[in-house]
Amino acid sequence: MKKYFNKLDTSFFIFVTIFAIFNAYIWIDLFNGYREYYMATIDSLEDDRVRLQLKIDELENGVKLDGLDVVVTMYHPVRGQTDRTPNILADGTKITIHKASEYNYVAVSRNLLKRWGGWLDYGDFIVLTGTSGKNGVYQVKDTMNKRFVNRIDILESPGTKPYKFTDAKIKKANLNEDIKFVSDN
Repeated sequence: MKKYFNKLDTSFFIFVTIFAIFNAYIWIDLFNGYREYYMATIDSLEDDRVRLQLKIDELENGVKLDGLDVVVTMYHPVRGQTDRTPNILADGTKITIHKASEYNYVAVSRNLLKRWGGWLDYGDFIVLTGTSGKNGVYQVKDTMNKRFVNRIDILESPGTKPYKFTDAKIKKANLNEDIKFVSDN
């Protein structure tokens, strides 16, 4: 009987060893396949990140040096040109409607706002050039309708005559750097 168990033990040990080696080979091959797939994915994503960073740098440098071409119009804080609350801007700022022109606030098209992939955020200051009498520093406080692209709307008091400038430029203002730029106009 003891001889039978020794033979069984040896057979079992050989079976377990072969099974373990086979199992290890399968798992190693499987994990190597996963590793290769994920390494290729990481390389691809890194290439995309570098390409996008170069594009961002290119765009930022162009905006900082020359400014972004925009169309500039104006709007009044009235229900027909805003929503049901013309005295509350998109960022939550409350204004006095008849003093709107004094604030130097602008609404920007959605493509310019960070939440839609742009480079501006509510509260940012922009330097506006290429307009007759409207050049200067403005603060981003509102959003335009989604149908507009690369457009700035200057907030004006009711009664201000409509205007439009098609060759204007904006750039994000770092007030410490841009004071000379603003005073040159």
